[in-house]
Amino acid sequence: MGKADEILSLDVVGLAAKLRARELSPVEATDAYLDRIAATEKRLCAYITVTAELARERALRAEREIAAGNWRGVFHGVPVALKDLCCTNGILTTGGSKVLADHVPDYDATVWTRLAAAGAILLGKLNMHEFACGGTARTAWGATLNPYDPERIPGGSSSGSAAAIAARSAAATLGSDTAGSIRIPAAFCRCVGLKQTWSRVSRYGILPLSDSLDHVGPITRSVRDAAAMLQVIAGHDPNDPTSSGEPVPDYSAALGRELRGVRVGIIRELRKDLSAEVAQSFDGAMRTLGGLGAIVDEVSIPSIDAAPAAAMNIMYAEALEYHERWFTERPRNYGGGVRRMLEAALALPAAAYIRAQRARAQMIAEAMRALEGRDVLATPACMMAPMKIAAARESKLGLAQLIRHTAPFNLTGQPALAIPTGIGADSAPLAMQIVGRPFDEPAVLRVADAYERARGAPPPPKFG
Repeated sequence: MGKADEILSLDVVGLAAKLRARELSPVEATDAYLDRIAATEKRLCAYITVTAELARERALRAEREIAAGNWRGVFHGVPVALKDLCCTNGILTTGGSKVLADHVPDYDATVWTRLAAAGAILLGKLNMHEFACGGTARTAWGATLNPYDPERIPGGSSSGSAAAIAARSAAATLGSDTAGSIRIPAAFCRCVGLKQTWSRVSRYGILPLSDSLDHVGPITRSVRDAAAMLQVIAGHDPNDPTSSGEPVPDYSAALGRELRGVRVGIIRELRKDLSAEVAQSFDGAMRTLGGLGAIVDEVSIPSIDAAPAAAMNIMYAEALEYHERWFTERPRNYGGGVRRMLEAALALPAAAYIRAQRARAQMIAEAMRALEGRDVLATPACMMAPMKIAAARESKLGLAQLIRHTAPFNLTGQPALAIPTGIGADSAPLAMQIVGRPFDEPAVLRVADAYERARGAPPPPKFG
């Protein structure tokens, strides 16, 4: 194995150990990832902007700092990439839309401010469905492919963020999640996607879709990487009045622990209408947790079937409030999918938004009751494996079905993590979702990490 191959084979925590010990350098790591981007991007289309010159400058600075003994932490010298709705000072930030095709902010999103302060190196900005509103990344910058099977949909809206992890063209990425846009692409591209508790991470400088549903969080190669990234970006931000002042725990302390006596509740309503391979893979994952000492039983959240409709009504109304001026002035700059959503939002009665918020309150109460006497909840990440692109175009499957398992936890604001469980027919990645109490990311990470260690590392895709 050559040095570049060694670098690309390591997760963030593994790479950080070698950078700190000076067995590898940030310059070598950055060059390896930039070379990988060059080798994959003509097909993959995970990036909108590659910041190669800036990355090399920061890598050289990190190399000097580490050599001088000024170690900043796990992300020091690690090459990362951001979904292109994270504002970056002096760097194009489009939201995947022609509306912002020339938008260059003069400030940084807080999540990038914190990663940069931790020494992370920015490789570039990642492709995404326009304004995070949809299940693909088919944009003016091209369509992102799924590295595990380029004929399958990669999921969205953080398609580029997940594809870059799966294709080894970034060591870690940030995505955003309004109804599943971190967890669905992570599930479809066979990586780890963490939507933390709403308000746990600042959304300052994040182009919004739906203010009360939006989250920004990690998509990574491993659970321990997700914990490390959350450690850097979590915490109150004066620039975001909705960010929580809840103390930030040591997330790494949740890792490496056994599961004996941990209680896992399978959500009964989300076991319906699953594809056979999803059901089989999820049942196998639950048997694995049981074999590790967890106590697995069934729980009920009766109102959960209403989640997709409630989430979409809230999302449509809140998206219209943000986009109203642009949509009025230049509607033709929007792609067809987002334009149709905003047109529908114009006709949405205020009563629909109010009823959706009422349904949300009911769901929160039921989810908290389901967690009584339990540590986490579990569901398949999606009701089906990622479809072939051709089949998806012809399918009557809608957004409501795609977000059926993920949207409930945007409504409740609970932390939820998608983790691979296996490969189904014809190279289709499968995944489950672990859900916890608000601000109890440690419980979610503990269960996911124990499962990941028992499952073993998934093989990388053969993409190049």
